[in-house]
Amino acid sequence: METRYYIVVSIDGDYANLKRTDIESQDLMLVARALLPQDIKEGSRLKYEMLEYTLES
Repeated sequence: METRYYIVVSIDGDYANLKRTDIESQDLMLVARALLPQDIKEGSRLKYEMLEYTLES
């Protein structure tokens, strides 16, 4: 399974808009906050690997 990297563009209630940063893309992906780490905020960088999102240090 491939590793993907995202940045949190915006948070809207129970959902967050993520933008992929490891490839050239302008598309945003809407993800339920329940699937994301609790500590996210706009600008947080995330790594998606093995069906799990983690905050990138």
